[in-house]
Amino acid sequence: MNRHVFALQRVARRALSCSARRQLENQVPKNQKLFQEDNGLPIHLKGGISDSLLYRTTMVLTVVGTVYVVYELVKASFPQKKV
Repeated sequence: MNRHVFALQRVARRALSCSARRQLENQVPKNQKLFQEDNGLPIHLKGGISDSLLYRTTMVLTVVGTVYVVYELVKASFPQKKV
């Protein structure tokens, strides 16, 4: 049992103490250029297709939720007829 714990500690220490195997490219200048570009789009849609899909999904869910709440309020405001 202890052998497994010591092996895990050794692997964890080795993984955390090593330098990064690959250096990541700095994406900030590219993103700044993309988001500061004057193309007439609002900032929340400048990220591309994924931002557009997320925005539209959010709007559809908001409208559906609002309609459902209004429906439930109208249904609750008129009492059920007892037979």
